[in-house]
Amino acid sequence: MTYGRYVAIGDSQTEGLGDGDDVTGHRGWADRLAEHLAAANPDLLYANLAVRGRQAAEIRAEQLPAALALRPDLVTVMAGMNDIIRPGFDAARVAGIVEDMIVRLTAEGVHVVTMTFPDIARIAPMARPLRPRLIDFNARVRVAAARPGVTLVDTFPLDFTDARMWSADRLHASPAGHTRFAAAVAHALGMPGSDETWMAPLTPLAAPGALRAASAEVRWLATFAGPWIGRRLLGRSSGDSRTAKRPLLTPVITGNQSMSGKSGSS
Repeated sequence: MTYGRYVAIGDSQTEGLGDGDDVTGHRGWADRLAEHLAAANPDLLYANLAVRGRQAAEIRAEQLPAALALRPDLVTVMAGMNDIIRPGFDAARVAGIVEDMIVRLTAEGVHVVTMTFPDIARIAPMARPLRPRLIDFNARVRVAAARPGVTLVDTFPLDFTDARMWSADRLHASPAGHTRFAAAVAHALGMPGSDETWMAPLTPLAAPGALRAASAEVRWLATFAGPWIGRRLLGRSSGDSRTAKRPLLTPVITGNQSMSGKSGSS
């Protein structure tokens, strides 16, 4: 099947952080998926409403109505990680928000792609305490996605934890990770030219020594985790004053990274 109007909603992963920068623009898996879709239908129109830092309830309130107004036939929904990493996380509540978005989209005849999250304990060992939350949330998303008109990309059991697939902050995929995720979604949708080659494991890396591994954890905590915690304590978000990088449905220029707009300021 081909699609003519694709809208992506979500947070920083869907915005494309880790694949580009704020100066040249962020590409990301959703832009890369749009290129897959445009290869099958050159008339594809694509919008990306995702904004970094957004929690599931914010995505539903801010992005879902805008997405529905664009009358898409395909929407990708990635939400929940910004909830999982915050105190007071309620898996049933957040998964219920994701399910509500799925129900409202499919009721309008939209095909929905949603996904589980990979094992963050294997990506950032210091995040291991969050693993039970992630497992609970993923299980609920699988149930929510088990309905007609929904495609689930279940990343948790797949090879999405190799360090080379993640940027230095371990929160956002690297260009290689975004490329693999886009290929996984294209394959799940059965897009022409997609196959299982994206599942091939990368060449194994030598395990770092204990001292080097410990030093890497300390650097990560100081460089990335610390500032994130500081923003939370101040009630700030990386998405403050940010708007969608691609709010309107526009044509896709395949193979051209410049298709990604910059996130604007409100």
